[in-house]
Amino acid sequence: MTFSDTVNQAFAAIRSQPARVLLIIMAMSIGITSVTVLTALGESARRYIVNEFQALGTHLIIVLPGRSETTGGQPPIFGETPRDLTLADAQALSASRHIAAIAPVSVGAAPVSIKGLEREATIIGSTAAFREVRHLNLAQGRFLPVIDVDKALPVCVIGQKIKHEMFFQQQALGQWLRISDRRYRVIGVLASEGQSIGVDFDDMVIIPVASAQTLFNRYSLFRILVEAKSKQSMYKAVDEIREIIKARHDGEDDVTLITQDSVVSTFDDILAALTLTVASIASISLVVAGILVMNVMWVSVTQRTAEIGLLKALGATRRQLISLFLMEAALLSVAGAVTGMLLGKIVLLALQTIYPGFPLFLPVWAIWAALAVALLTALIFGVLPARKAAGMDPVAALNKR
Repeated sequence: MTFSDTVNQAFAAIRSQPARVLLIIMAMSIGITSVTVLTALGESARRYIVNEFQALGTHLIIVLPGRSETTGGQPPIFGETPRDLTLADAQALSASRHIAAIAPVSVGAAPVSIKGLEREATIIGSTAAFREVRHLNLAQGRFLPVIDVDKALPVCVIGQKIKHEMFFQQQALGQWLRISDRRYRVIGVLASEGQSIGVDFDDMVIIPVASAQTLFNRYSLFRILVEAKSKQSMYKAVDEIREIIKARHDGEDDVTLITQDSVVSTFDDILAALTLTVASIASISLVVAGILVMNVMWVSVTQRTAEIGLLKALGATRRQLISLFLMEAALLSVAGAVTGMLLGKIVLLALQTIYPGFPLFLPVWAIWAALAVALLTALIFGVLPARKAAGMDPVAALNKR
């Protein structure tokens, strides 16, 4: 028997049992569809989160008040709170030659109103450097002016949602917007940014940081955003920031520094592991499909005993018979895998239509891995029936009807 003979014989056996073939293909396709969709969702979530953090800036360092690392020192006194970050702390960081931009940030919520219209909005206080650090784009006007950080100027930059809800089709630039009990002149409108790591810039008002501190009567900073000059200088900047703050806080190392690389790497590892986990769980359905293949092949061997005996009587070797049955299992698994791939693509297209803002991506490795697993599953579970067929005595097989 040549290879083409084996393939033709396997196809003939498959065509003779359409109902069983359909069951095997359905079982295998369901398993492949599950693996394909879950892998695509996991990989897409990983890419989405990583891209969101990369959009924060290429060399971003976030300075937070309080230390989150475990140390071997004395435990804090009951009721002690970490020292606040101040504008003076942010200004002191400019002494580092590895830092390109510093944006102190103060955050709060307040009602914004104009001509009888009022709504709650997130207010961010920062400086002109905030646009550079967060890579914000403007649709109209200009961003916060370059002024002394301790100067409270009554100007603001608003997001697209604030503009549409408060000003409708009117010109927003130059208008006075009331925030709580104070008035601020609109000097700029942000381009639609959408949400970035839970922050919706479309629903936000940005004012000078000193104005925000006066508005909220709170002079501590929420955090300080720092952009290093380069990737190579980022970790040197981290060391210098820690030393500068430590010197200003009476020798206490009481800040937490988060680099963009560390956040991206952590989420990348977590979501990659999650993708492999859900794909492994979905692969259980492939094992179920493999068991079905084995059962159907086992029944096929029993029903084709006379055919097997005839093939052995005509000189078919043990190896050729094993190859024949494994070829049949392989063809069925490939047919099921291709069907599952098509169903998976349809499901992903449907999900993309329902959630257009979440880009779905199916990695090439997942396609080949699913095909390989389906084929391997069928071959593994097809070995026992194939060995049973190859081990039959030709005379006994021919006598059995």
